Amino acid sequence: AQNPRRVFISGQKRGVFGVIKRELRRRSAIEPIIGHLKAEGHLGRCYLKGRAGDAANVVLSAVGHNFRRILAWLRYLLCLFLAQLWRTLARPASINPAS
Repeated sequence: AQNPRRVFISGQKRGVFGVIKRELRRRSAIEPIIGHLKAEGHLGRCYLKGRAGDAANVVLSAVGHNFRRILAWLRYLLCLFLAQLWRTLARPASINPAS
């Protein structure tokens, strides 16, 4: 019997077109995030039992990743606010002569 499944490797040039090519580009965009989650998001080893534990581990890792992104955004926003406040307070007060 003929095997209907085909294996596509990223970087493969021949026989890859259309939807498959788009999916391979999407995969190469996702892989750095997965590597980051495995290294720093504690996704490498799952200590929870069963499929439900695996699912919970992935969801908790994704939540942690999103919290880190939100905190980075808030840190940036705070720096912008403090810089604007510093510029406002550092400006010498203009003294209007009495008329």
